[in-house]
Amino acid sequence: MRSAIVGLVLVPLLAACGGSNPYGDDGSGGGSGGSGKIVVGSADFPESTLLAHIYAKALEAKGMEVGTQLNIGSREVYYDQIAEGNLSVFPEYNGAILYYLDPDATATDTEQTNKAVAERLPEGLEILDPAPAENKDSVSVTRETAEKEGLKSLKDLKKAAGDMTLGGPPEFETRPQGVPGLNETYGVEFKNFRALDASLLPQALKNGDVQAANLFTTDPAIVKNDFVPLEDPEGLFGTQNVTPLVNSNAVDDKARAALNAVSAKLTTETLSKLNERVSIDHENAADVAADWLDSAGLA
Repeated sequence: MRSAIVGLVLVPLLAACGGSNPYGDDGSGGGSGGSGKIVVGSADFPESTLLAHIYAKALEAKGMEVGTQLNIGSREVYYDQIAEGNLSVFPEYNGAILYYLDPDATATDTEQTNKAVAERLPEGLEILDPAPAENKDSVSVTRETAEKEGLKSLKDLKKAAGDMTLGGPPEFETRPQGVPGLNETYGVEFKNFRALDASLLPQALKNGDVQAANLFTTDPAIVKNDFVPLEDPEGLFGTQNVTPLVNSNAVDDKARAALNAVSAKLTTETLSKLNERVSIDHENAADVAADWLDSAGLA
Protein backbone atom coordinates (compact mmCIF):
# COMPACT_ATOMS: atom_id res chain seq x y z
CA MET A 1 0.00 0.00 0.00
CA ARG A 2 1.45 3.35 -0.94
CA SER A 3 1.28 6.19 1.57
CA ALA A 4 -1.24 8.86 0.71
CA ILE A 5 1.46 11.48 1.13
CA VAL A 6 3.68 9.78 -1.42
CA GLY A 7 0.71 9.38 -3.69
CA LEU A 8 -0.02 13.07 -3.75
CA VAL A 9 3.22 14.29 -5.29
CA LEU A 10 1.29 15.29 -8.40
CA VAL A 11 -0.74 17.97 -6.67
CA PRO A 12 2.23 20.01 -5.35
CA LEU A 13 3.81 19.86 -8.79
CA LEU A 14 0.68 21.32 -10.33
CA ALA A 15 0.38 23.93 -7.61
CA ALA A 16 3.97 25.04 -8.12
CA CYS A 17 3.08 26.37 -11.54
CA GLY A 18 1.44 29.44 -10.00
CA GLY A 19 3.29 32.47 -8.76
CA SER A 20 1.14 33.02 -5.67
CA ASN A 21 0.63 30.81 -2.65
CA PRO A 22 -2.95 29.50 -2.66
CA TYR A 23 -2.75 27.66 0.64
CA GLY A 24 -3.05 30.52 3.09
CA ASP A 25 -0.44 31.75 5.57
CA ASP A 26 3.08 31.73 4.16
CA GLY A 27 3.19 28.09 3.04
CA SER A 28 6.13 27.38 5.33
CA GLY A 29 4.41 25.72 8.23
CA GLY A 30 3.10 28.92 9.73
CA GLY A 31 -0.39 29.80 10.78
CA SER A 32 -1.99 30.49 14.10
CA GLY A 33 -1.03 27.25 15.83
CA GLY A 34 -0.81 27.50 19.56
CA SER A 35 -3.19 30.47 19.75
CA GLY A 36 -6.39 28.44 19.84
CA LYS A 37 -7.94 25.80 22.03
CA ILE A 38 -8.07 23.32 19.15
CA VAL A 39 -5.04 23.20 16.84
CA VAL A 40 -5.62 21.75 13.37
CA GLY A 41 -2.52 20.66 11.47
CA SER A 42 -1.74 19.64 7.91
CA ALA A 43 0.99 17.80 6.05
CA ASP A 44 2.99 19.60 3.37
CA PHE A 45 0.86 18.90 0.31
CA PRO A 46 -2.10 20.91 -0.98
CA GLU A 47 -4.92 18.45 -0.34
CA SER A 48 -3.93 18.08 3.31
CA THR A 49 -3.78 21.87 3.72
CA LEU A 50 -7.19 22.27 2.10
CA LEU A 51 -8.68 19.64 4.41
CA ALA A 52 -7.14 21.34 7.44
CA HIS A 53 -8.83 24.60 6.45
CA ILE A 54 -12.14 22.74 6.07
CA TYR A 55 -11.81 21.19 9.52
CA ALA A 56 -10.74 24.45 11.15
CA LYS A 57 -13.55 26.49 9.65
CA ALA A 58 -16.15 23.83 10.44
CA LEU A 59 -15.06 23.95 14.08
CA GLU A 60 -15.06 27.74 14.12
CA ALA A 61 -18.60 27.71 12.72
CA LYS A 62 -19.66 25.88 15.88
CA GLY A 63 -18.15 28.59 18.06
CA MET A 64 -14.89 26.89 18.95
CA GLU A 65 -11.55 28.68 19.18
CA VAL A 66 -9.24 27.19 16.57
CA GLY A 67 -5.62 27.62 15.55
CA THR A 68 -3.74 26.07 12.62
CA GLN A 69 -0.28 24.68 11.95
CA LEU A 70 0.01 24.06 8.23
CA ASN A 71 2.51 22.33 5.94
CA ILE A 72 4.26 20.56 8.80
CA GLY A 73 5.88 17.74 6.87
CA SER A 74 5.60 13.98 6.64
CA ARG A 75 3.69 11.58 8.87
CA GLU A 76 6.94 10.72 10.66
CA VAL A 77 7.07 14.36 11.80
CA TYR A 78 3.46 15.20 12.60
CA TYR A 79 2.27 11.93 14.16
CA ASP A 80 4.26 12.49 17.36
CA GLN A 81 2.96 16.06 17.54
CA ILE A 82 -0.61 14.76 17.67
CA ALA A 83 0.27 12.11 20.23
CA GLU A 84 1.97 14.73 22.43
CA GLY A 85 -1.02 17.07 22.20
CA ASN A 86 0.73 19.85 20.29
CA LEU A 87 -1.81 19.22 17.52
CA SER A 88 -5.46 18.41 18.20
CA VAL A 89 -6.86 17.45 14.79
CA PHE A 90 -5.23 16.22 11.61
CA PRO A 91 -6.67 15.16 8.22
CA GLU A 92 -5.52 11.58 7.66
CA TYR A 93 -6.20 8.65 5.33
CA ASN A 94 -7.30 5.49 7.11
CA GLY A 95 -5.32 3.10 4.92
CA ALA A 96 -2.15 5.18 5.13
CA ILE A 97 -2.26 5.55 8.90
CA LEU A 98 -2.89 1.81 9.22
CA TYR A 99 0.14 1.08 7.05
CA TYR A 100 2.19 3.48 9.21
CA LEU A 101 1.09 1.68 12.37
CA ASP A 102 1.32 -1.83 10.93
CA PRO A 103 2.87 -2.42 7.48
CA ASP A 104 1.70 -6.04 7.57
CA ALA A 105 -2.00 -5.23 8.05
CA THR A 106 -4.29 -6.83 5.46
CA ALA A 107 -7.57 -4.88 5.79
CA THR A 108 -9.11 -4.08 2.42
CA ASP A 109 -12.38 -2.23 3.08
CA THR A 110 -13.30 0.83 5.12
CA GLU A 111 -14.86 -1.03 8.04
CA GLN A 112 -11.95 -3.46 8.40
CA THR A 113 -9.42 -0.65 8.05
CA ASN A 114 -11.02 1.58 10.67
CA LYS A 115 -11.30 -1.32 13.11
CA ALA A 116 -7.64 -2.19 12.58
CA VAL A 117 -6.54 1.44 13.03
CA ALA A 118 -8.57 1.80 16.24
CA GLU A 119 -6.95 -1.34 17.63
CA ARG A 120 -3.44 -0.11 16.87
CA LEU A 121 -3.60 3.55 17.86
CA PRO A 122 -2.06 4.32 21.25
CA GLU A 123 -4.18 5.54 24.13
CA GLY A 124 -5.05 9.20 23.66
CA LEU A 125 -5.43 9.06 19.87
CA GLU A 126 -8.55 8.16 17.91
CA ILE A 127 -10.02 8.39 14.45
CA LEU A 128 -13.45 9.83 13.81
CA ASP A 129 -15.91 8.98 11.04
CA PRO A 130 -14.34 8.38 7.62
CA ALA A 131 -15.52 10.40 4.64
CA PRO A 132 -16.66 8.68 1.46
CA ALA A 133 -13.86 10.70 -0.16
CA GLU A 134 -10.83 8.56 -0.94
CA ASN A 135 -7.46 9.41 -2.37
CA LYS A 136 -6.09 6.12 -3.61
CA ASP A 137 -4.72 4.41 -6.67
CA SER A 138 -6.88 3.92 -9.70
CA VAL A 139 -6.55 2.73 -13.25
CA SER A 140 -8.26 5.47 -15.23
CA VAL A 141 -9.21 5.75 -18.88
CA THR A 142 -10.70 8.45 -21.08
CA ARG A 143 -14.47 8.69 -21.33
CA GLU A 144 -14.17 7.74 -25.02
CA THR A 145 -12.23 4.55 -24.20
CA ALA A 146 -14.62 3.62 -21.41
CA GLU A 147 -17.64 3.89 -23.69
CA LYS A 148 -15.97 2.24 -26.68
CA GLU A 149 -14.69 -0.76 -24.69
CA GLY A 150 -17.56 -0.98 -22.20
CA LEU A 151 -15.26 -0.37 -19.24
CA LYS A 152 -16.75 0.26 -15.80
CA SER A 153 -14.53 -1.79 -13.51
CA LEU A 154 -11.11 -3.40 -13.53
CA LYS A 155 -12.83 -6.70 -14.32
CA ASP A 156 -13.84 -5.28 -17.70
CA LEU A 157 -10.21 -4.61 -18.63
CA LYS A 158 -9.50 -8.29 -19.09
CA LYS A 159 -10.96 -8.29 -22.58
CA ALA A 160 -9.46 -4.97 -23.70
CA ALA A 161 -6.06 -4.61 -22.01
CA GLY A 162 -4.20 -6.73 -24.57
CA ASP A 163 -4.38 -3.82 -27.01
CA MET A 164 -3.65 -1.10 -24.46
CA THR A 165 -0.58 0.57 -23.00
CA LEU A 166 -0.74 1.28 -19.27
CA GLY A 167 1.08 4.33 -17.96
CA GLY A 168 2.24 4.73 -14.39
CA PRO A 169 5.16 5.59 -12.14
CA PRO A 170 8.00 3.05 -12.43
CA GLU A 171 7.16 1.28 -9.18
CA PHE A 172 3.62 0.52 -10.35
CA GLU A 173 5.06 -2.08 -12.75
CA THR A 174 6.42 -4.25 -9.95
CA ARG A 175 4.65 -3.57 -6.66
CA PRO A 176 1.94 -6.00 -5.51
CA GLN A 177 -0.89 -3.46 -5.86
CA GLY A 178 0.29 -2.56 -9.37
CA VAL A 179 0.69 -4.57 -12.57
CA PRO A 180 1.24 -7.92 -10.78
CA GLY A 181 -1.88 -7.36 -8.69
CA LEU A 182 -3.97 -6.47 -11.72
CA ASN A 183 -2.92 -9.73 -13.32
CA GLU A 184 -3.39 -11.88 -10.23
CA THR A 185 -6.66 -10.31 -9.06
CA TYR A 186 -8.39 -9.51 -12.34
CA GLY A 187 -6.51 -11.51 -14.98
CA VAL A 188 -5.55 -8.27 -16.71
CA GLU A 189 -2.49 -8.22 -18.98
CA PHE A 190 -1.64 -4.99 -20.78
CA LYS A 191 0.18 -4.98 -24.09
CA ASN A 192 2.81 -2.57 -22.73
CA PHE A 193 3.70 -0.62 -19.62
CA ARG A 194 5.12 2.88 -19.97
CA ALA A 195 6.89 4.33 -16.93
CA LEU A 196 6.15 8.04 -16.54
CA ASP A 197 6.43 10.63 -13.80
CA ALA A 198 3.09 11.19 -12.12
CA SER A 199 2.97 14.77 -13.37
CA LEU A 200 3.06 13.56 -17.00
CA LEU A 201 0.39 10.88 -16.79
CA PRO A 202 -2.76 12.99 -17.31
CA GLN A 203 -1.43 14.55 -20.51
CA ALA A 204 -0.20 11.18 -21.79
CA LEU A 205 -3.66 9.71 -21.23
CA LYS A 206 -5.40 12.70 -22.81
CA ASN A 207 -3.10 12.56 -25.87
CA GLY A 208 -3.49 8.81 -26.32
CA ASP A 209 0.17 8.05 -25.64
CA VAL A 210 -1.19 5.59 -23.07
CA GLN A 211 -4.70 4.16 -23.05
CA ALA A 212 -4.91 3.67 -19.28
CA ALA A 213 -3.10 5.40 -16.42
CA ASN A 214 -2.42 4.93 -12.73
CA LEU A 215 -3.93 8.14 -11.30
CA PHE A 216 -4.97 8.99 -7.77
CA THR A 217 -8.69 9.31 -7.30
CA THR A 218 -8.69 12.94 -6.11
CA ASP A 219 -6.29 14.10 -8.84
CA PRO A 220 -8.00 17.21 -10.26
CA ALA A 221 -7.00 16.09 -13.75
CA ILE A 222 -9.69 13.39 -13.54
CA VAL A 223 -12.47 15.94 -13.26
CA LYS A 224 -10.84 18.45 -15.59
CA ASN A 225 -10.46 15.89 -18.40
CA ASP A 226 -13.55 13.76 -17.65
CA PHE A 227 -11.40 10.66 -17.11
CA VAL A 228 -13.08 7.53 -15.77
CA PRO A 229 -11.45 5.79 -12.76
CA LEU A 230 -12.40 2.13 -13.08
CA GLU A 231 -14.09 0.54 -10.09
CA ASP A 232 -12.06 -1.88 -7.97
CA PRO A 233 -14.63 -4.44 -6.72
CA GLU A 234 -11.99 -6.80 -5.28
CA GLY A 235 -10.28 -4.08 -3.24
CA LEU A 236 -6.87 -4.41 -4.89
CA PHE A 237 -6.01 -0.81 -4.05
CA GLY A 238 -7.30 -0.98 -0.50
CA THR A 239 -9.04 1.94 1.15
CA GLN A 240 -7.85 5.51 1.72
CA ASN A 241 -10.81 7.37 3.16
CA VAL A 242 -10.19 10.90 4.40
CA THR A 243 -10.47 10.53 8.19
CA PRO A 244 -9.88 12.97 11.07
CA LEU A 245 -7.17 11.81 13.46
CA VAL A 246 -7.59 13.52 16.83
CA ASN A 247 -6.01 13.79 20.22
CA SER A 248 -8.84 12.54 22.44
CA ASN A 249 -8.17 15.00 25.24
CA ALA A 250 -8.20 18.00 22.91
CA VAL A 251 -11.64 17.58 21.33
CA ASP A 252 -15.05 17.32 22.97
CA ASP A 253 -18.27 15.82 21.66
CA LYS A 254 -19.23 19.10 19.99
CA ALA A 255 -15.97 19.13 18.04
CA ARG A 256 -16.35 15.45 17.14
CA ALA A 257 -19.85 16.12 15.80
CA ALA A 258 -18.63 19.03 13.68
CA LEU A 259 -15.83 16.97 12.15
CA ASN A 260 -18.10 13.97 11.55
CA ALA A 261 -20.55 16.27 9.77
CA VAL A 262 -17.78 17.26 7.38
CA SER A 263 -16.93 13.62 6.72
CA ALA A 264 -20.56 12.78 6.00
CA LYS A 265 -20.69 15.21 3.08
CA LEU A 266 -17.19 14.96 1.60
CA THR A 267 -17.08 12.73 -1.48
CA THR A 268 -14.20 11.85 -3.78
CA GLU A 269 -15.76 13.87 -6.61
CA THR A 270 -16.22 16.88 -4.34
CA LEU A 271 -12.66 16.74 -3.06
CA SER A 272 -11.31 16.40 -6.59
CA LYS A 273 -13.21 19.53 -7.64
CA LEU A 274 -11.95 21.44 -4.62
CA ASN A 275 -8.39 20.30 -5.40
CA GLU A 276 -8.82 21.61 -8.94
CA ARG A 277 -9.77 25.04 -7.63
CA VAL A 278 -6.69 25.19 -5.41
CA SER A 279 -4.04 23.40 -7.47
CA ILE A 280 -5.03 24.32 -11.02
CA ASP A 281 -7.07 27.53 -10.69
CA HIS A 282 -4.84 28.76 -7.83
CA GLU A 283 -7.67 29.91 -5.60
CA ASN A 284 -6.87 30.42 -1.94
CA ALA A 285 -7.42 27.17 -0.02
CA ALA A 286 -9.06 28.89 2.95
CA ASP A 287 -11.54 30.60 0.63
CA VAL A 288 -12.29 27.34 -1.17
CA ALA A 289 -12.85 25.62 2.17
CA ALA A 290 -15.21 28.34 3.37
CA ASP A 291 -17.12 28.29 0.10
CA TRP A 292 -17.65 24.52 0.23
CA LEU A 293 -18.71 24.54 3.88
CA ASP A 294 -21.28 27.19 3.08
CA SER A 295 -22.63 25.23 0.10
CA ALA A 296 -22.78 22.07 2.24
CA GLY A 297 -24.71 23.81 5.01
CA LEU A 298 -21.83 23.47 7.48
CA ALA A 299 -20.77 27.10 7.80
